[in-house]
Order: sequence, then C-alpha cells, then structure tokens
Amino acid sequence: MTNDPTTRNPSRRLARGTAVLAGVALLTGLGVATPASAAPGTTPKPTVTAAPDRRDTTTEHRNACAVRTLITTTFADPESTSSQQLAARSVSPSAVAHGAGTTAGPEGLLAQFSADRTRVPGAHAVIKRVAADGDLVAVHWQITPDPRDERRGDAAVDLFRLEHGRIVERWSLEQPVPTGTPASGNTNTMFSDLYRPARPTAAPSERQEERNRVLAVSAYDTLFRDHDPSILDRAFDPAYLQHNPVAPNGTAALKRLFGSGAPFPAQQSVISLSDGDIVWTFSQAVGAKPGDPLLAADLFRVDDGLIREHWDVVPTD
Repeated sequence: MTNDPTTRNPSRRLARGTAVLAGVALLTGLGVATPASAAPGTTPKPTVTAAPDRRDTTTEHRNACAVRTLITTTFADPESTSSQQLAARSVSPSAVAHGAGTTAGPEGLLAQFSADRTRVPGAHAVIKRVAADGDLVAVHWQITPDPRDERRGDAAVDLFRLEHGRIVERWSLEQPVPTGTPASGNTNTMFSDLYRPARPTAAPSERQEERNRVLAVSAYDTLFRDHDPSILDRAFDPAYLQHNPVAPNGTAALKRLFGSGAPFPAQQSVISLSDGDIVWTFSQAVGAKPGDPLLAADLFRVDDGLIREHWDVVPTD
C-alpha cells in the first residue's frame, strides 16, 4: 500500500462554470490525473512520487479501523457527548481541514456531519470502501436516508492523514447522487461493484499495488493533462465499467469526446494511494497552488494491467 502525495495541501472544491468543464469533471472520474503540459524545453513535474514507509501494514490497518469507527459512530449523533469525546481522541485539535465550509479540529468534523444530516434528513453513513496507505486513509461512502438504496442522498470521499494514530489533516468531497434516467443510458449506481475477473486472482502484493498506482496515475495524467486519448487503448479495458451516471461504460464515448476538438482545462493527480486492486487519485487544476481546491476524487480498479472499473465524486460547488 503506497501513500503518494505530490502536493500535501490541496483543498477540495473547484467551481465548474462551463458545460465543458462540467463534462471534464465527470470524466475525471474515469482517469488518472495529469500535470499540465510543460513549456518548451522544460520537463513536466511528475505526479507519481515515492511514498513514505509502505511496509507498516499493522499501522495502516489500525488507522483504517480508527477512521471507520470514527465515521460510523459519530455520524449517527454528532452532537452527543460520546461523539464529542471520540472525535476529541481521534482528531488533533489543530487538524487542518480542506474544503468549502469545513473548519479545523474535531469540532469541524462533527459540524460537517451535522450539516450532512440536516441536508439529508434521517441520513445514515454507509461506508462502501476504505483504503489505508502509508499515513493516509481514504473512505468512499454514501450519505443516505435508506442504506438499501444506492440511488439516494450524497456520494462522498473523505481523505485523512494521520500521525501517531490521530487525524492531523483531512479533505472532504461530496456530490448529490443523480436522480432520474441518465441521458448516457448508464444505470450503474455510484457505489456498486460490478467487475468480475475472467479467472480468480490473488490479492495484489505491495509491489503490484505500486505498479497499479503508477499505471492509473500516469494514465490519468496522460489523458487529462496531456490530452492524449491514445492512453485509452493502452491502459483501459475497452469495456471498462463506469459508475459516473453521466458517462456510459467503455472507452468509445471518451474517444469521441476528446476527438471533438472541445477545449478541456488541464488537471492532474496531486495525491494518490493504492490498496488492494483499487487506486485512488485526487486531482487539482494544473498550475493550482497548495491550498487551492481539489477537483475530484477518482477510484480505479486495476486488474491484469488494465483499468477495469471506475467511480468518482465530483463536487459541484
């Protein structure tokens, strides 16, 4: 499991003012982020960097359990004494929070959960995926009034950095789950697991996880920074499964979009981690400064050297 931030202080939200940019945001959920094209005679800054110690799986597991417990316990009643005590133990008082409307420390996390529950009455926190990699823990979860219904509420990805078992930095991205019949015809939910390998495969080793991460991040950057759609033929299963309801399954639609000549703002992966067969990337506009908003969170399932499935969360404000 590898923890690989190129930039440590991105915020989470990037406004989408145009239809083209909105389209890119939705596509962001299916690729690997890329840095901006370099000026002539310069070398683009790589977004795939070496991680801190990735061999301490015991600490990674402990961090993942702590974050899972924190979310599931405190979300149910953020204002209770027990939630406040757990948050105080789990989150540093000086913990930095990135994202519009977020505030620092344990109080900020509880305030975020209270706002979620106000926005989605009767909401439950339904965790779909957790990844722990180095000092980072990422959580893909649903905020929903009905845990049995994946087509209601909000989709969220939260990223936490921990030191000595306490959260010292966090990023939060949320978007409403789209309702109605999508024009794309894609009826996959934003959370389901659909990919089935042709043959049983063993859990990837640490070395394979790192290879998967490099593949996914490089593919994202090639597509969204360098605007080179040929990567779709090299890094993606032509029939990959898409969980962004605005985009259909497969690479054909992306090829058409990038071949249309529409201008796409450059974006790149600034934080990435890999756990199991899923690579998580967090993207930012090329040229963004530390502290500028994050554009999106993207999750890619990598199997046998190809991206097979994709999920994303793209904030809309």
